[in-house]
Amino acid sequence: MRLEAITWERLADALAERIVAMPAHDGSPWLRVAVDGAPAASPDALAARLAEALRVRGRAVHQVGASGFLRPASLRLEYGRRDPDAYHDAWFDRQALWREVFRPLDPGGTGRVLPDLWDPVADRATRSAYVELPPGGVLLLHGPLLLGHWFPFDLSVHLKLTPAALARRTPEGERWTLPAFARYEAETRPEEAADVVVRADDPRRPAWSGPG
Repeated sequence: MRLEAITWERLADALAERIVAMPAHDGSPWLRVAVDGAPAASPDALAARLAEALRVRGRAVHQVGASGFLRPASLRLEYGRRDPDAYHDAWFDRQALWREVFRPLDPGGTGRVLPDLWDPVADRATRSAYVELPPGGVLLLHGPLLLGHWFPFDLSVHLKLTPAALARRTPEGERWTLPAFARYEAETRPEEAADVVVRADDPRRPAWSGPG
């Protein structure tokens, strides 16, 4: 795959231009966009830039972090606190994402999205209020391991790190997750699954696959 150098600002603008010009694949009045990447790649930062670029263009935006949809500790940590397969398979409540985030944005849906579900520190429900996304609005879901679950994304962006960069930029206490990301690369192949790929090995010099 050929990648071109770009700045984060230009990347957010280019993605926003593509989003405002595209319809939803299923005819929904809302668009659903993924910013997929390991925490070390800072998908939340790109999502924030993209949200601002979309708002400047007159689009309502709602950001949802996958970290707000973790499963309870009794399920998440069943095999211990540092099991990479559990992190890959069981940490994130994907059924709740379907129920509380994606189905309300189906054609004919309510547009009422739950911003988060579970507080992993207190290990209890957040009890956050629903947010109503108006027709024409954009959902930005950001976080790790988002692809390969049949989520109805209209556009997916994958932040790619080489194994060396991922290991270098992952804090010592989180390096136990590295085998989970190696498994994600091997099984899901996010570089092929995503619509747009951004290489983020050097956070100062991203490169991307182009608008597609």
